[in-house]
Amino acid sequence: MDAEKEILKLRKELEHHNKLYYVNDAPVISDYEYDMLMQKLILLESEHPELITPDSPSQKVGGAPVSQFEEVRHQVPLESLTDVFSYEELFAFGERMDGMINGQHEYIVEPKIDGLSMSLEYENGVFVRGATRGDGLIGENVTENLRTVRSLPLRIENAPEKLIVRGEVYMSKAVFNELNAQREIRGEALLANPRNAAAGSMRQLDPKVAASRKLDIICFNMQYSSEDNYTTHAETLDAMREMGFPVVPYEKFNNIEDCVQRIEWLGENRESLSYDMDGAVIKINSLSQRKTLGSTAKAPRWAVAFKYPPEKKESKVLDIVIQVGRTGVLTPKVIVEPVRLAGTTVSAATLHNQDNIDRLDLRIGDTVLLQKAGEIIPEVLSVNKSKRPEGAEPFKMPLVCPECGSPVVRDIDGVALRCTSPECPAQRLRYLAHFASREAMDIEGLGISMCESLINSGLVNTASDIYYLKAEDVAKLERMGDKSANNLISAIERSKEAGLARLLCAFGIRQVGQKAAKVLASHFETLDKLMDADIEELTKIPDIGAITAGFILQWFKNPQSQHLIGRLREAGLSFESKEEKKDARFAGQTFVLTGTLSRYTRDEASAIIESYGGKSSGSVSKKTSYVLAGENAGSKLQKAEALGIKVISEDEFAELIK
Repeated sequence: MDAEKEILKLRKELEHHNKLYYVNDAPVISDYEYDMLMQKLILLESEHPELITPDSPSQKVGGAPVSQFEEVRHQVPLESLTDVFSYEELFAFGERMDGMINGQHEYIVEPKIDGLSMSLEYENGVFVRGATRGDGLIGENVTENLRTVRSLPLRIENAPEKLIVRGEVYMSKAVFNELNAQREIRGEALLANPRNAAAGSMRQLDPKVAASRKLDIICFNMQYSSEDNYTTHAETLDAMREMGFPVVPYEKFNNIEDCVQRIEWLGENRESLSYDMDGAVIKINSLSQRKTLGSTAKAPRWAVAFKYPPEKKESKVLDIVIQVGRTGVLTPKVIVEPVRLAGTTVSAATLHNQDNIDRLDLRIGDTVLLQKAGEIIPEVLSVNKSKRPEGAEPFKMPLVCPECGSPVVRDIDGVALRCTSPECPAQRLRYLAHFASREAMDIEGLGISMCESLINSGLVNTASDIYYLKAEDVAKLERMGDKSANNLISAIERSKEAGLARLLCAFGIRQVGQKAAKVLASHFETLDKLMDADIEELTKIPDIGAITAGFILQWFKNPQSQHLIGRLREAGLSFESKEEKKDARFAGQTFVLTGTLSRYTRDEASAIIESYGGKSSGSVSKKTSYVLAGENAGSKLQKAEALGIKVISEDEFAELIK
């Protein structure tokens, strides 16, 4: 079949399924079938790049990075809304409308999605530009990132010549929870809430990062249409839905009293929604009445946003339990008598750490005041000490891990307590995923999902169990077969020769990442020599300070660490350094990489520098020896020039390593 015809057919089919999924909420194919159609389109377009267009559904996977966001002046200002915090204020708004509008008037009530407001521009049905709200008059051009939003149509049928739509980009609760779970497994800082996560994703210079965040959008206003034949706001929402936009759900009412009932219903049922909402919006429906009412300097007179007050309730503390997270951090959690709060039944709340418990002076048996932080996470606000029972004792965190009995250590910042065991059951998934990751043992096919399957099936409990797996057992797992199982076992076998540096990184010793692991492997050459080292020998090594050395010694002394090493030794892993021995031409020199490199990835360039005894750093200082600059180099290049540091190109770098 002709490639262009096949591409057009696939695009139309994908757009049809997008509308069924995001607008009609009635998908007719599975996610897998959709993904297969998308992969087929991407493959065809890669073979015929001249046929790729900006409105292709394939662009949702992310295009080339941008160097910065350009300013965009909005054709129609993106106004903010006046907030009201009580029904009295809402009734006062209704009275103002009664006094300012002659005759009957309808209200529209919509949920106020907690996301990032956007202006979306279409020309002849094709999405051409998207911008953040900014100050309402000027925003930032985030078109490439918006193309990656799953529910945003890049082409619409039967569209006016020019159309501007306003929408709210958000991250669904499910995606937010999944993203935070993945970050926790990788030991990264957790995202605070879905809104911040969505805002941060939209401000990524690389659209592929934005695409990985699986953002969505809900549209709630038609800012401009070259075919302006609508009389009410409801008509514009219906028209936008017909065009293929995901549109905010709305209800029409003739009076404020009925609006209040709808607002209460939304508040009681907001937990069932896929997105976070921080209030409800009440608008006049008639567009002509809106025009008459006009706007103040800050907001339209014809609409307000009702903000739900944070609900607070008392409950009794039944117990304080310790949870061990996937990064080994011990977190206290308070168990309370179940109480209804902000639409859900709350029976527990986080206490964060010992410092917070001491600040609250919280004890088992106390009566506490609870609130949902950001309408999501229950937290303890205060203790009602007048209701404290006699004999209630202050609570102290344990000295050993409640999951495995290993000693716990306090973080350098003096706040968090952390389990020291590499075989702690609570850390199992995070540890296995890290052990097999690309920067560690690099076991292809052993990602988080496969680690989870192996753990759930009972085939793997510790990292060493990986090397005792049998293909016939792996083949029985869901979505696995003989070929996939054999591929995984082969990858595991190959990893046995990964070398000491990767193994040390895989161990997950605190403050021993890729760089420190390479330094240690290069210096000691074998694991046994490293295990025999004392604090004095360790601290003589560049980049290994007293704190890191202490963590290394502590890790190797742990009986569970010794058990892990013993089983890995029996399985036949190499405990010797695989680092290629080169001259030390870069000894004592520090390189900073900036911009886009064409010959190497940054990891490859850093590895070359380190193999010649040099160091790579993320920031420019007076101690920097060279700045290796690629295309679109930014502030690091400017700082290097200001400090008089030698800047070299990739060609010059290639000469240095001849």
